[in-house]
Amino acid sequence: MYDITIIGAGASGLMAASILQKEKNLKICIIDKNSKIGAKIKVSGGGKCNITNKYLNTSFYLGDKQFIENIFKQFDNNSLLKFLKLNNLDPIVNEKIVKGTYFCNSSDEVITLFSKLTKGCDFLLENEVLAVDYINEEYFITTNKKKIKSKKLIIGTGGLSYTTLGATDIGYKIAQKFGHTIISPNPALVGFTVQKEQFWFKELSGLSMDVRIKVDDKILEGSFLFTHKGCSGPVILSTSLYWKKGQIEVDFNPSKERYLPKRFKQAIKDLDIDIHSFKFSPAGNFGYTKAEVTKGGIDVGELDENLQSKFQKDLFFIGEVVDVTGELGGYNFQWAFSSGYCCAKSF
Repeated sequence: MYDITIIGAGASGLMAASILQKEKNLKICIIDKNSKIGAKIKVSGGGKCNITNKYLNTSFYLGDKQFIENIFKQFDNNSLLKFLKLNNLDPIVNEKIVKGTYFCNSSDEVITLFSKLTKGCDFLLENEVLAVDYINEEYFITTNKKKIKSKKLIIGTGGLSYTTLGATDIGYKIAQKFGHTIISPNPALVGFTVQKEQFWFKELSGLSMDVRIKVDDKILEGSFLFTHKGCSGPVILSTSLYWKKGQIEVDFNPSKERYLPKRFKQAIKDLDIDIHSFKFSPAGNFGYTKAEVTKGGIDVGELDENLQSKFQKDLFFIGEVVDVTGELGGYNFQWAFSSGYCCAKSF
């Protein structure tokens, strides 16, 4: 019998486990489908883990702003940087891709750190959770290899993105079993496919330009990459977070002084477009296999300030599995670490 079982050995689960291990005398189990912990941390930021952002506030997130703010009041970017520094990690700002993004020397050093901090936990790796039941105030967790019992349960299973890293919908299924509402999940931080009218994008595949984009009431700036499927690049990835359907508006020359690439001018010379206000409706996106995160998830209105279910005793949801999603630039790791920390501190 475990005091606490955490499903998911990603950023949120590892943070929760490390705090619980350090500050509470508890028997903890961490279950993950992968053979190693921190699979998503490993591939993040080109192997250097874009761990947080200097300019943290709720405007960079899709979700309930008050709920997000309450979590960040307890553990924000400065808290995370202090936590890392105390553990001999000192990320630095690199604004080459997104303004204010902190990167580590390598993702491996983050994984090594959490390996040390969770040393006293029991890990069930290569275990896929199949079912969770609650009987006589105990959780019974069935995996493809064994069954365990636990007094409390934390779900940090992430979203549906990166299926190659073991992403599944088990977190949503567990939530629904205990009466929770799932805000429809969709791929986010992902490139767009285009309509026939924008097939000229494909002629420019590989070309990158700094642009300004308007999507709904959001204004985003950054690098726009033309691809053989449509468009991508940092600004498009963040745009995908807010786009539902309909048009987005692109200013291909926001400075009005910049020299436009020759390839771009050649491609549009026979097209009747306004380079400062080019409107188009994406056909769709590149899907979960290319998406960095999943937007949507468990309705935070059904969780308390400690991320505990309002419907089910001793059941908690943290990280990407809940309906909070950040823009590109370290915001999603920050949410994962913040939510994991706040959940653990409530025990």
